[in-house]
Amino acid sequence: MHNALGLLRERRFLPLFVTQFLGAFNDNLFKTAMVLFATYQIFNDAAVEANFNALATGLSILPFFLLSALSGQLADTHDKSRIIRIVKTAEIGIMVFGAAGMLIAQIGYTTTGIVMMLGAVLMLGAHSTFFGPIKYAILPQHLEDHEVLGGTGLVEAATYLSILLGTVVAGFLVDSIELAAALVIVIALIGWWTGRHVPPAPRVGPKLEINYNPFTASWRLIAATMHIRRLFLAICAISFFWTIGSVLIVIFPPLVKNVLTADERTASMTIAIFSVGVAIGSVVINSMLKGKISAKYSPISVIAMAVFVVLFSFETRLWTPAPNGGLYGIVEFLSHPQAWMVLLTLLAIAITGGMFVVPLYAFLTTTVTKDQTARTVAANNVVNAGAMTIGAIAVIAITSFGVGPADMLLLVAAMCLVSAWIAQKLHRACD
Repeated sequence: MHNALGLLRERRFLPLFVTQFLGAFNDNLFKTAMVLFATYQIFNDAAVEANFNALATGLSILPFFLLSALSGQLADTHDKSRIIRIVKTAEIGIMVFGAAGMLIAQIGYTTTGIVMMLGAVLMLGAHSTFFGPIKYAILPQHLEDHEVLGGTGLVEAATYLSILLGTVVAGFLVDSIELAAALVIVIALIGWWTGRHVPPAPRVGPKLEINYNPFTASWRLIAATMHIRRLFLAICAISFFWTIGSVLIVIFPPLVKNVLTADERTASMTIAIFSVGVAIGSVVINSMLKGKISAKYSPISVIAMAVFVVLFSFETRLWTPAPNGGLYGIVEFLSHPQAWMVLLTLLAIAITGGMFVVPLYAFLTTTVTKDQTARTVAANNVVNAGAMTIGAIAVIAITSFGVGPADMLLLVAAMCLVSAWIAQKLHRACD
């Protein structure tokens, strides 16, 4: 990466990098283990599985919609490193609660366990809501201007690599829920320790008068941000991208189980490949732009993503299912004559997606002054959350009409074209 890897030797960056890596890993480990556990061991109906995944997705993003405005205000008026320590302390309690839900569901109290696990997902959403603005907003405060894009790319790449590891580990621990429950608590404790080493990032501008009303605060936050044209376009493009992401998140586990007829470890592997692809895309686009913050390659990247999504849809339609109603294991799946084309197409979708979204996040933190960065990221999170909620609800509604995952992918491709149009307008606005 262009002049970026050296940041990993710097105390002004490394503790934050490791803390957010562990947080994303733990969050994804818990959620993936829960979804695979429910999909493969509790439910036995594709529609119910899709609805459960949609509900879990909706609960995880609801706090972003309600609390992002508050999180942005707090981050811009208090020391960001202190907020990190508070948030990481809360994560320990959340994981203890969620781990208990896993164990309760396993011993047969399914309803109680599911409610507790979904409750933990909701609380993890709140955890991410308060941490999210900080991990981007703190970068312009600790890094030089020419280092921000590289730092953003590293954070984004690490986030998806942590998703990769969390997904892989969850896939192998789904048959050992006790070990998964213990691991999420241990990782939360390590994240708490690394979070204590993030250097101070005190308030830069004047102290704000905090508005605790989530609705009026969100409205004012968005209104104060969206009048800046390049921010408006960047936020719209990112929001459309995450709407696409929410649709993929909801449909992917049922697609792997019911269309590709593969087991939970194979589902974990395919999600991991997607995560690797986004991380690769994050690194590639930073190298192509050479540290310059630009949406130059975003339109063509997301158009290429649409092409690969359509190809992936057709590949799933031509897939030969496992015989006798069974499921392929990883070895059988990889031996399938169509498997490598499916996996390479999935990797291409993820790489082009990463190339699209990373420069847009850099716009958020460099367009405004340093005392407004957290609120800008928070405004983006509010709009993203609303868009992702719409995406999850749309999946439930469309699924109720009998539309399968393969056809849903065509909707994703169409949404990619809208993202390309918005990204092109952003590029022109910044020239």
